[in-house]
Amino acid sequence: MKKSLLALAVLGSFAGVASAQTNVTIYGIVDVAIQRVDSDATSAAWQMEDGNGNGFNRNGSRIGFKGSEDLGGGLSAIFTLENGFTSDSGNLGQGGRLFGRQAWVGLQGNFGAVRLGRQYTVTHLANDTIDPFNTGFAGAINRVFNGNGVRTDNTLSYALPNLGGFSGQVNYSLGEVAGDNSANRSVGLGLGYANGPINVQFAYHDANGAPAAGAAAATSDTKTAFLGGIYNFGVAKLHAAYQSNEVETLAGARTSDDNNWMLGVSAPLGVGQVMASFIRRDADVVTAARGDLDQYALGYLHNLSKRTNVYTSYARQNDKAATGVDNNVFQVGLQHRF
Repeated sequence: MKKSLLALAVLGSFAGVASAQTNVTIYGIVDVAIQRVDSDATSAAWQMEDGNGNGFNRNGSRIGFKGSEDLGGGLSAIFTLENGFTSDSGNLGQGGRLFGRQAWVGLQGNFGAVRLGRQYTVTHLANDTIDPFNTGFAGAINRVFNGNGVRTDNTLSYALPNLGGFSGQVNYSLGEVAGDNSANRSVGLGLGYANGPINVQFAYHDANGAPAAGAAAATSDTKTAFLGGIYNFGVAKLHAAYQSNEVETLAGARTSDDNNWMLGVSAPLGVGQVMASFIRRDADVVTAARGDLDQYALGYLHNLSKRTNVYTSYARQNDKAATGVDNNVFQVGLQHRF
């Protein structure tokens, strides 16, 4: 009996050590907005949308699990599993994936962090950092900048430890196409400096297309380069960014070529924040459906608490393509974080 009690005490002590070394956090966002959408081609429609509607990302409803385990010697195992869903309908987001927002595991230490799985692209991380709307609301920068998307599957990333404000990340995404290692493959490089009132971000992403039906190899190559910065004057922040997007065939013929510019401002206002931006797309390769475009946006977020806020935003796009359609989006929303 005494031996059994001793064994239970020993097992209990080990369980206590394990629980002290391992932590898991459950977190999430529930965001829903009432919005009015109209364009030159369609009549106005009032809609209830999740915060991720119309390509917005920052406010997208989600539930996530993240954690770490102390492996000793300054080394930790880390992971994130993040599910996206639409709060207006309860449906899965990201095309019905269970963990479509993020799904990765990695190791972290004094050397930095290595992660494997579905992750954000370096260009999206840079967009999100510099955009006064944080890639959310009607004025989201990624409604115009686009580029190589928000996330990539099958990605191996390495992030440098922060050194005096300098940061860096390299992504490599496997294409997984039999017989052609370059098909569907992408590589990304992100560099940043954030210290005091200055935040500067650079990102480059090169993605090969998958083979077309009947083709033996990839047929296209997409290159995205981003450079942006923020300067904090105290009473307000000035935001500026440039991004180029180029798509070409492997023979070198350009099928799309855009230069995108953003100038914005954000400022505290009471317990909230006001945001505004102007974005221009200059299309070097013009088609009937894609040409120059301007976007004007204004928004305000009001914090009811540390976890709950209400917001409103408006954006207008003037599409100058031959078949382009001007459109307006106005929204009022409620968001709770947990």
